Amino acid sequence: MQNSARKATSGYERVFGFLREQLLSGALKENDVLLPERELCQQLEVSRPVLREALRALSIMGIIDIRHGVGSIVSVPDMAVLGDFFSFALAQKGDAVDEVMEARIAIECQAARLAVTRAGISDFEKMRRCADKIAETIEDPVAGAQADYDFHMAMVDASTASALRTMYVVVADLLQRSHVDRRVLVSADAETRQLIIDDHYSILTTLTQGDPDAAERAVRAHFDIGRAIRMRMSVQRG
Repeated sequence: MQNSARKATSGYERVFGFLREQLLSGALKENDVLLPERELCQQLEVSRPVLREALRALSIMGIIDIRHGVGSIVSVPDMAVLGDFFSFALAQKGDAVDEVMEARIAIECQAARLAVTRAGISDFEKMRRCADKIAETIEDPVAGAQADYDFHMAMVDASTASALRTMYVVVADLLQRSHVDRRVLVSADAETRQLIIDDHYSILTTLTQGDPDAAERAVRAHFDIGRAIRMRMSVQRG
């Protein structure tokens, strides 16, 4: 039964699946060296050329580091690679920004709930500095977009949830271009500029009040403002 299951999967899939299971189970950790190629080929029932191609692909992804004379060493993947993958995957989808924004909202809502109970004084002070920077750069689309990113990144950091942070960096980077575009529109409207400034301070205040539900509502309300801005942009472009 096991042999027939192996035949149903490609050599690539067996190599990838083996490494994934070893990492998830804790059998392999960062800086561990994989078994020699000969042993891996025998264990996974793959040819050496297939194994080497799979290992090269894993190396490109940053999952292993191939060192001549040493072997294949488990490493921590570069999240920028994952971001590049998503960029290419979504590049031809007209609604890519909307889909990624939905993921960002979900991540930030959960991060806000966690930050209420996990954030320390230094986290709130960092967010305050970021909010001040948003106010200072509100008429500068590029600097303003960066300040906005830094505020939301600080909130996600305050959740102390490393998995949320990893996912957030990927989706937020994909939205940077559209974020700058929105700031161009915002800079032309004084009322909207002030609304954005005030809303970031409001989120910060809510996070310090100890109510996870209120924190999530504040973040969702903030994104409602962003959605309204995007709708205005689409109308003006139309």
